[in-house]
Amino acid sequence: MERADVLVIGSSAAGLVAALAGKRVYSDKKIVVVRKEQKTLVPCGIPYIFGSIEGSDQDILPSDKMFQDAGIELKIQEAIEINRSEKFCLFKDGEVIKYDKLIIATGSTPKIPEWLNGKGLKNVFTVPKDKNYLDDMSQKLKKCKRIAVIGGGFIGVELSDELNKAGHEVTLIEILPHILGLAFDYDIAERVESVLKERGIKLKTGSGVKELLGDKQVDGVLLDNEETVNADAVILAMGYHPNSQLAQNAGLAISQDGYIKVDEYLRTEDPDIFAIGDCAEKRDFFTRKPSRTMLAATACAEARIAGMNLFKLSAVKTFIGTISIFSTAIGEWGFGVAGLTETTAKSEGFEYVTGTFEGMDKHPGTLPNAKKQTVKLVVGRESGIILGGELTGGLSIGELTNTLGFIIQNRMDLNSILTAQIGTHPLLTASPAAYPLLKAAGNAAMKIMFRN
Repeated sequence: MERADVLVIGSSAAGLVAALAGKRVYSDKKIVVVRKEQKTLVPCGIPYIFGSIEGSDQDILPSDKMFQDAGIELKIQEAIEINRSEKFCLFKDGEVIKYDKLIIATGSTPKIPEWLNGKGLKNVFTVPKDKNYLDDMSQKLKKCKRIAVIGGGFIGVELSDELNKAGHEVTLIEILPHILGLAFDYDIAERVESVLKERGIKLKTGSGVKELLGDKQVDGVLLDNEETVNADAVILAMGYHPNSQLAQNAGLAISQDGYIKVDEYLRTEDPDIFAIGDCAEKRDFFTRKPSRTMLAATACAEARIAGMNLFKLSAVKTFIGTISIFSTAIGEWGFGVAGLTETTAKSEGFEYVTGTFEGMDKHPGTLPNAKKQTVKLVVGRESGIILGGELTGGLSIGELTNTLGFIIQNRMDLNSILTAQIGTHPLLTASPAAYPLLKAAGNAAMKIMFRN
């Protein structure tokens, strides 16, 4: 029977980073990572294998080499049982590995609604993190002209744009009034919709799906309003379920939504077992309510914290809640959000003001490829602390969104931003005299000062 100081189940973003962080902090410990897939995909890159890059082979996470370089052992096996009392894991081939510490990073699987008639028809697909499935799906989609994507979240939006880029006729269906309606305020979501429409994607919003049509193979989608969308293939991008069955079978506590319950150190109720990534429970940074956010960046933050706290806890190395930092790109335009949107702040009862500014992301704005850059901040009226914000502009929006995330996590207030020193360059940033983030903060400060 093999023994590991640390056993990690799963090696996508969460498992990879946890193992590396653990080895960095506890270099003398034997760390073994076990996964069932031969190769691991870069999760966020999956939509792009259908358009921008040449298949899934160009989207491989280089985890194997990283493990080898770090002195971490990798096994390709499927875990089927965790025995907590004797501290071992049983695998499908009969192998048993004992552990001192266990990290569960089993990820998530696509949701397929039980009520959806026609879900078993040919050419109905989901978007799992499974290379073989996606390779087969990609080949079949190449023979399809009309594709309906159900679900207007980030995966659905990005996948629709990539399929459209590859020459398919794409219809994106979303039950909410706007796509990305759970991530952005409607004014920002409408901008994304405008860009998608300009690129030739048909949108059907505000109406759910009644059933999928067809005999043996899907040929359409019937909406709640009785409208039919003709399609040679349908992709269900309706969210993901946490993969928590292994943990549940081991008797670990599971939340009402199916996530493995963890504390701020990412420990389960068993102090020798940690859970991270999509399978682990999360709470919102501000409201402390359960959050269904599933992001690779969040998973990596959890993984670093778990890896550092395996054998000794640090009161300053804890997970303080999910800030929900999202960004996406449609063509030459970027869209980002971090923290609370205005819609969420209002529904949760926060007293807030907004600060907005629209400028250019280069200076002067006549430079080639300069884009309008808009920043909208949500600010606590009494404290001046930044609660959240949304950004639109060129592709530089991604890094600016991350900057906003740092601001939120460190609970910076308007004064901190207005007195901040920044570096600028004509080709890289907005003007220091009209930097949208600072100008939006100034706009919010004026509203607080004059109680607008």
